[in-house]
Amino acid sequence: MNYRMIKYTLGWLLLFEAGFFLVPLLTAAVYGESEIWCFAVSMLICIAAAGLLFIGRPRSRVLYAREGFVIVALSWIFLSIFGAIPFVLSGVTPSYVDALFETVSGFTTTGASILPRVEDAPRCILMWRSFTHWVGGMGVLVFIMAILPLSGGQNMHIMKAESPGPSVSKLVPRVRTTALILYVIYFALTVLQFVLLLLGGMSVFDALNTSFSTAGTGGFGFRNDSMASFSSYIQIVVTVFMLLFSLNFSSYYLAFKGRFKDAFNSEIRVFIAIVAVSTAAITLNIRDSFATVGEAIKHAAFSVASIISTTGFMTVDFDLWPQFSKMVILMVMFIGACAGSTGGGIKVSRIIILFKGIGREIKTLLHPHRVRKITMDARPVDREVVRSVNSYIMVYVLVFFASMVIVSFDNHSFTTGFTAVSATINNVGPGLDMVGPTQNFSFFSIPSKLVLIFDMLAGRLELFPMLLLFTPSTWRNK
Repeated sequence: MNYRMIKYTLGWLLLFEAGFFLVPLLTAAVYGESEIWCFAVSMLICIAAAGLLFIGRPRSRVLYAREGFVIVALSWIFLSIFGAIPFVLSGVTPSYVDALFETVSGFTTTGASILPRVEDAPRCILMWRSFTHWVGGMGVLVFIMAILPLSGGQNMHIMKAESPGPSVSKLVPRVRTTALILYVIYFALTVLQFVLLLLGGMSVFDALNTSFSTAGTGGFGFRNDSMASFSSYIQIVVTVFMLLFSLNFSSYYLAFKGRFKDAFNSEIRVFIAIVAVSTAAITLNIRDSFATVGEAIKHAAFSVASIISTTGFMTVDFDLWPQFSKMVILMVMFIGACAGSTGGGIKVSRIIILFKGIGREIKTLLHPHRVRKITMDARPVDREVVRSVNSYIMVYVLVFFASMVIVSFDNHSFTTGFTAVSATINNVGPGLDMVGPTQNFSFFSIPSKLVLIFDMLAGRLELFPMLLLFTPSTWRNK
């Protein structure tokens, strides 16, 4: 285990986090808020901690898969621990655990909050909440890799550990260039949404917060009613961009290169079909609740886009909808976005591979001697990918139900506990009942909050990097 390289990378991470604090610090300066000192102190703490981690430079910068997973898991933990400091110093959160919950929810782009009235929080805190979504959306280590060659060309282990989906591939031969391309696309889409929101009459502050939250598919709002009080134009723009950020970013690059067939692959086609069918089904179920069918379609499409992208914005309280509509919402919550996007959930590509695997097993029972391979887009899916999908689903179920058991000690309703775990492990944000779109997570006990914090981190990092931290063999020198 290359401990020095792990320590060195964490040092760079904290230096970058110190730089990230400049965004809310400048916000506090613009609006003349007294909380500016909270971010200045947080910056100094990050710089001091980075200096300590830089002591004892690594002799070797070689990273293997084990180091890659450990670096990613520890980076997100360190990022959250230090990112929670402004919440504590400003007094916005009543305890450090609550501050950590809010920060982890931000960086993992979950959007589950413990703040009962977000409108009472200072603007700099609201900006920091939204900006954590943007930082965590594409992955902070991917961002650092786009700027600094940290591991002698072996960054792929880090990218595989941090990027969502059953498999990760390079767009170009160099991993650093791949990371840079992804962030250019990410930045360009964010700017485009920001401009369109400004054209819709949003203030610069509101447009920045909304763009950061949408890009990271996080959904931290700066109003208690989320997006409900904004115009139809704003809601439609946000709906479109929630879906755009749910697509595999590699597809944008392939489309730019003229490879439209590869860009519009089976995962994206299935994703679009799920969105369309879910929206139509909910519209039919709730059409009598709105003045016009157009209003029903708008709110159904927004809610489906918000949940399947795991953003978590809302225009209406879908917890008041009929049971059928709530079941559809719950279903798309588990499915999630496409692999290689900023969204959470199980991912559409895994769902496709899982169902094709089930189909293959059924056909094998009928014709046991016939060899069948699982294919996607007329290409065979590697056996390792199929194995990893099956392993992921099994571990997902085990972590989910273990979390449910611990959270159940709080003795809230089954719907509350079930959807709280669902909303955190899938990085969605809102659930149903006591954690519905108009509620928050402040009422959970400290042990339950810690479990939900773990679920948010595990869900964002695809489970295994977090679980490896608790495996003794991970830390042994071989």
